[in-house]
Amino acid sequence: MKILKSAVVAFSLAIAMGSFSTAAVAEAGRTSYKPIDAVKGVQERLAKAEAAIASNAAGDDVAALIKAASDFSEEINANDRVARENSKSLKALRAAVSAAKAGNLAEASEGIKKSKESLANIVNLI
Repeated sequence: MKILKSAVVAFSLAIAMGSFSTAAVAEAGRTSYKPIDAVKGVQERLAKAEAAIASNAAGDDVAALIKAASDFSEEINANDRVARENSKSLKALRAAVSAAKAGNLAEASEGIKKSKESLANIVNLI
């Protein structure tokens, strides 16, 4: 009985101390980026969306490109000021996505422009 009691205490202690690796239970395929690299990735995706607008692509295609930039902007993570500026950029991108889906590519282009300005501010904050 004494051995069983010691085994239970040792097992409980191991669980309490977090003996399981967080890397073992982490999301598969998740990659983290430096904030500046994440900003550059968003800017590259926005450049593709602008090129699609310039070539008179369909609104749904442009919306998908802008949505890809919006999804990637979630990787930007540095501090609170950067997060506030990133939320401004995301708001502009959401408006651009809805405008592109409606077929209003001029308004989508304005949203991309506002987002690029916010991204430039983020680069200055990093």
